[in-house]
Amino acid sequence: MSQHIRSTGNRREFLTDAFCGFGSLAFTTMLYQEQLRAGYANPLAPKAPNFTAKAKAVIFLFMAGGPSHIETFDPKPLLNELNGQKRPKEFGEAKYQFVTTEAKLLGTKRTFQKYGRSGIEVSDLFPRMAERVDDMAVIRSCHGDMVVHSAAQYQMMTGRIIPGFPAMGAWVIYGLGTESDSLPAYVVMPDPKGALEAGQPMYMNGFLPAVYQPSMLRPGKKPLLNLDLPKGVNEAERKKTVDLIREMNMAGPKAESEEFAARMNAYDLAFKMQTEAPEVFDISKESQATREMYGVGKAVTDDYGRRCLLARRLVEKGVRFVCVVSGGGPGNMQWDAHDDIEENHLRMAAQTDVPVAALLKDLKQRGLLDSTLVVWGGEFGRSPEAQGGKGRDHHNLGFSVWLAGGGIKGGQVVGATDAIGLRAIEDPVHFRDLHTTILNQLGLNQHALSYMHQGRRERLTEVEGHVVKQIV
Repeated sequence: MSQHIRSTGNRREFLTDAFCGFGSLAFTTMLYQEQLRAGYANPLAPKAPNFTAKAKAVIFLFMAGGPSHIETFDPKPLLNELNGQKRPKEFGEAKYQFVTTEAKLLGTKRTFQKYGRSGIEVSDLFPRMAERVDDMAVIRSCHGDMVVHSAAQYQMMTGRIIPGFPAMGAWVIYGLGTESDSLPAYVVMPDPKGALEAGQPMYMNGFLPAVYQPSMLRPGKKPLLNLDLPKGVNEAERKKTVDLIREMNMAGPKAESEEFAARMNAYDLAFKMQTEAPEVFDISKESQATREMYGVGKAVTDDYGRRCLLARRLVEKGVRFVCVVSGGGPGNMQWDAHDDIEENHLRMAAQTDVPVAALLKDLKQRGLLDSTLVVWGGEFGRSPEAQGGKGRDHHNLGFSVWLAGGGIKGGQVVGATDAIGLRAIEDPVHFRDLHTTILNQLGLNQHALSYMHQGRRERLTEVEGHVVKQIV
């Protein structure tokens, strides 16, 4: 009989012959334990980036409704000279939602001044923010595909013009997880004045597993209800309740479903937040000087100041992505200045200038700005033409966004619109390019960060985005 097919004669030979099988069983068990440690049991466990990251967290300051680039970061002297005239034909055509073909160009009453060592021109709407301009990379050539709020908000947040796709915050925590096991990975702080046109779907996880959905905080001084343990219940008793819920859930037939995993994670997170997070959400722990720097306690700036301060406290504790919304409710309660650009922008800027500047300063003095990417912008800008005499319509062909921190090279301007602010003509940056740049700073490759959905490998940038190399 050939040696390689001989029969096993005793137990020693059996063990010798079967060692590969036993080894495989042991190796499989070791791999399973490694998967548990690496995040199999907790999909939000920290994950390694695709390449060396410059930022660990993102704070997106969403100016909902569309702040005017012409009144903020993109001075246009020629527009003032042509005030009240029809747009010269050499600038081409533009599609608007409300502006008619008979509309006249509208100059701005705002004045611009050069600030910082970089000498970047900033509007007098933002005197405090202008002091931080050397930390900012101002992109004056952003553009998107849609001129209506809902579709533009979807594209800004998700890369698509329709609902149902994951927001960039969900993509980021899908790719990187979170460094905190007692706080949400992805937080949205809406404006207390109401919902936006695109609604909650623009912030959501879309087709990604439910565990990657955002935690939507409440407006006001109590962003989370029931954060404290119930009266008469101590931590050990609460832990027993959570353990019982887990055991009952695990006894069910749905132990491997994504919705089940998300629910289990929510119970665990809720318990940890009740025991560890109340202090994070209590901004009274901050010094009086810090609260005053953010404008907390002053009627105009109190709300946005509180939320910006909380955003800093969250990223400081390991939260990966925070969206702080300015503007909510109908029309004029956002940066949506159809009727009167002056009244609207003076009011909205007064609410946000001090808090945003304080956030940048605070992050920097705490050594957090290097690892935190701050992005400021809306879903589009405003039209060079007047709407109704004193207002401006939506405008998606060219507008301004700025980035700071997280490895961004501040103190520079990228791109340009034409002489009246109608169209991005120099180094245009599409929303997908902005998304690619954000991912790049976090060490994420737009192609590698993908998810198979209905037979198609989907990603945030949909097709191909380009990193804005001048600022990284």
